[in-house]
Amino acid sequence: MSNQQTETVMEPEADFLTEEMDAGPPGDDHPMALLLEEFDDSYVNQPQTGDIRHGVVVDKRAGELLIDIGYKSEGIVTGREVDRLEGDFKDMTIGDEVPVYVMREDRDGNLLLSISRARAESDWKRAEELLASQDMFTGSVSGFNRGGVIVKIGQVRGFVPASQLSSESQSQQLTEGEPDNRWMKLMDAELRMKVIDLDRRRNRLILSERVAIREWRREQKEKLLETLEENAVCEGVVSSLADFGAFVNLGGADGLIHLSELSWGRISHPKEVVSIGEKIKVMVLNVDRERKRIGLSLRRLLPEPWETVPDRYEVGQIVHGAVTKLVHFGAFARLQGDTIEGLIHISELTERRIAHPSEVVAEGQEIDLRIIRIDTEKRRMGLSLKQVAPEEESVEFDWEPVPLEENQAGTQNAAAGAADTPSTAGASNVAAPGQQAASQQPELSEEPEAEKVIA
Repeated sequence: MSNQQTETVMEPEADFLTEEMDAGPPGDDHPMALLLEEFDDSYVNQPQTGDIRHGVVVDKRAGELLIDIGYKSEGIVTGREVDRLEGDFKDMTIGDEVPVYVMREDRDGNLLLSISRARAESDWKRAEELLASQDMFTGSVSGFNRGGVIVKIGQVRGFVPASQLSSESQSQQLTEGEPDNRWMKLMDAELRMKVIDLDRRRNRLILSERVAIREWRREQKEKLLETLEENAVCEGVVSSLADFGAFVNLGGADGLIHLSELSWGRISHPKEVVSIGEKIKVMVLNVDRERKRIGLSLRRLLPEPWETVPDRYEVGQIVHGAVTKLVHFGAFARLQGDTIEGLIHISELTERRIAHPSEVVAEGQEIDLRIIRIDTEKRRMGLSLKQVAPEEESVEFDWEPVPLEENQAGTQNAAAGAADTPSTAGASNVAAPGQQAASQQPELSEEPEAEKVIA
């Protein structure tokens, strides 16, 4: 039979079957359609290894769960998989919906499922999405070693190297003890993170707090720059120190306190006033929205020391201070427990003539001083080192005083000798003035000392 004849014979039969399938028996599905539907459903719904399905707990036994995933038979979660669930297994009840990972069929034809693998697969997908979008997330530190800390994304362990920790977190490391415990203080701490590297095949997930914090601060700075106003008072935390000032975190954005705005007194480094991690209140001096800079001040929230100087000091008062700076015309000294500095003029350092103050004092030296001048309007204070000696201080001499009886006897013998012979009198006249000068020396030496105290 030719092809044409075959087609002629088959076409009516094909049409007949098609019409019969379309029509079907009245009030019932055609057996052929039911067969095809069953075949399609079994083929499409047949689970494959690596699939993630959503199932329902239909039975819970000791160390075993039966999960219905819409297949011809229930799948089983058993053995090691149940142990990985730990507390979650106790909380599961019949009817709970759970994601499961299809592993394989065992020898008895049972479909083995894994809930922990399903969660891990879902968490890996989330990590991949975070890497692609570069969105930030918050995670808790679940472990650590000498190289960094561990932060989980669900069931997946991510590693944060020490170099990727923020400066605030790095300041928490322990410098003493075992190196493996250096990040112990960060345990259970909530960190803001970003995914920076992912290799599923090598089970590698690298996170960074430093990158996340930098971006977060950039966003916060934009918001702060829009809302901050000059002369506003804010609370912040000292984040870092530099030779020219201190940076303060105002809640995501850093502002700078210049060295001159840290204290009313003269300081050489910010560490003399503040320390990293310290909480302080600051005043906003200026906001540069174009350059994205915030100027702050600490001293303007403190009382101006010179306003209370007349109540705390007076001319003639003895104070204790430390030499802060030497110049050719004198030395500056800061009063103890204060930010006030006074000048010790070179003429007030010592009675003798000197070429430079370093001949008498040195920077950092602590000395007692007398206040000799106060000018609150010009914010100046004059100090004196040479006028410090109190009035009752005794004067030391390099000779021994002669007893009163011997002194009187010597005077009488000298007078008798002068009356007897001129030569003896001449000798006595040479010695007598010396004795007289010695007896009068204490009285003459005390007068200049008294004058200095009065001056």
